[in-house]
Parts: sequence; structure tokens; C-alpha cells
Amino acid sequence: MTIESQETSQANRHKARECALQILFAADMATESPEGQIEAYWRELGDETLDEATREFGTKLAAGCLANREAIDERIRLRAEHWRIERMAIVDRNVLRLAVFEFAYLDTPNTVVINEALEIARRFSTYEATQFINGILDAIRQDIEGKHSEKTQASSNP
Repeated sequence: MTIESQETSQANRHKARECALQILFAADMATESPEGQIEAYWRELGDETLDEATREFGTKLAAGCLANREAIDERIRLRAEHWRIERMAIVDRNVLRLAVFEFAYLDTPNTVVINEALEIARRFSTYEATQFINGILDAIRQDIEGKHSEKTQASSNP
């Protein structure tokens, strides 16, 4: 992969994450089924110039977050001390959901997940929100990496 195509791929994934955030935001506000919400987004609001891979990744993120929302929210709840999910700003909780989904279900490097979440938060939320999101995601990242290293140590010890 050339540097130019790698940069294009990263930009497309960033755009897909922004689309997924918009789908999750709409899903928080509407009563339509997750599948219907995703279809409505691409039909009515989606950027027609996006390539198929970008649309697919955005759909995968949104659908994955919606399908696993309870588990994702529980993981956020454990680290968002003194904050109930439903009291968080809609954008902030959905940025967190997207990142936690990528941590837990995709193979995106954890540092990339956090950096992307913070970039999206800077664009769609507030400066204070980026600090809040960074703190929660860093704690969740440590939880995940700690569990991974515990499994590795357990499997290497007879």
C-alpha cells in the first residue's frame, strides 16, 4: 500500500466514524429499529460521494454499537464515575460507544481508537468533553490491556 493510499484509507475510516456517530446520535433520538435508522441515514443524510468501503465501515461501526450497546454501556459505566450514561451529552456518550466498540470488537490499535475519538469529539463536542472522553477511554484501554496481559501470562505459565 502506498503512502497516498494509506492516507486516503485513514481519511475514509475517519469519515466512516463520523457517519457512524451521526447514526448513533439519530438512534438515541428516534424510536426506529437500528436497521431502519442506518438505512434512513444513508438514504437521507449520507454523503453520496463516499466509496462503498467507507459506507460499509460506517455501517459496521454503527450496527455493532447498536447491537452491543448494553455491554458497551456497562463498560463505560464502570469507568465513568459519578456519571450516568443517560446524563452524558448525546455526542459524548456516542463517541465513547464507538471507541469502546472498536476496543472490544475490532482490531484497530488502541492508540488509534483514542486519537480518532478525540478528533471527532473536538469537531462535534467541546474542549472539556475531549478531556472527559480521554480519561474514560484511557481507563477502559488499561482495563482491556490488563486483561489481555493477564491472559497471556496465564497461558504461558503451565
